[in-house]
Amino acid sequence: MNTIPSIFNEHQVPLTILSGNETIANPRLPLAVILLNVASGGLYRSRILENLIKSGFSSIVSVDKSAGNYNVEEMLRNFPCVKFVIPREDVTMGDMVNIGMGEISEDYALVITDSIHVTPALLSVNVIERYIIQDYFCLVPKLVDQQRRALPVRFTPKVEHSVLKPEFSDIISDKCHTLYPFDFIGIYNRAKFIKLGGYDHTITSPYWQNLDLSLRAWLWGEEFIMSPLFQLAYEGEVPVPDTTPDKTQLRFFLKNGAPRYVDNRCYIPYSRFVSYRRRSKLPIGLAYREFMEARRWVAKNKYHFQQDLSMLVDNWRDKPQ
Repeated sequence: MNTIPSIFNEHQVPLTILSGNETIANPRLPLAVILLNVASGGLYRSRILENLIKSGFSSIVSVDKSAGNYNVEEMLRNFPCVKFVIPREDVTMGDMVNIGMGEISEDYALVITDSIHVTPALLSVNVIERYIIQDYFCLVPKLVDQQRRALPVRFTPKVEHSVLKPEFSDIISDKCHTLYPFDFIGIYNRAKFIKLGGYDHTITSPYWQNLDLSLRAWLWGEEFIMSPLFQLAYEGEVPVPDTTPDKTQLRFFLKNGAPRYVDNRCYIPYSRFVSYRRRSKLPIGLAYREFMEARRWVAKNKYHFQQDLSMLVDNWRDKPQ
């Protein structure tokens, strides 16, 4: 595996960036939008961008997963107030969000995918004032399918046989907690996102990459809250996350499951190597190198931790604040 990144956007992806010289007229929301183009193949792109502009966001960054099969110059002529970002190499979902965060200047950013149906009534100023301009890391929406049926996107941390297996529910109350945002969708505090280091590009599974940043946020003292007043709907099929454990899940475990919190700091005990070696089934030399790299990463960030995984599970507040 590659080295665990220690700072935000340590992975510098070669990009093509195109933007016009216009700004959004009369923005009413102090929010940037990072649009992740991952699902529709550009089918709804024009309509989504039109609605985002009408919604009054302060800026819009459209990030592709790979070089597009559409005419970017034509899109730029039609939407000169949008910044289009095209990676010149394969990127992960987390890379796309990191890239978008690096291209905005606003304090808060709504991250959505091109599967989401966007309307000008998406957010009100009242919702922003009530939920966003506070000290939360991320406001996560209630998500519904095409038939407006609530999706089970509120997650509670549970551990079975030393493996994190979040439980899910579709019951969302005001300012309730969730472990992570489904499909990366939410309104993020940009400064906190950067302080946390953003998404780890070396964890290539979207599910484990999403869970990695989310759990890191919780262990470092941040929160994900939800509101039934913030609701988004999927345009087409709802994505089904692949939760299969893979080699990148091992790095997730080392960074988030192995650390132990003692005396206001975290560390990975050497004794955890035995269980990690057994879990990973890696050759002992490779397993030891991975273990020691994670141990160094935790040591570097030891005072950022406010708790460990067992403390988070034991003290989870499942009720609204």
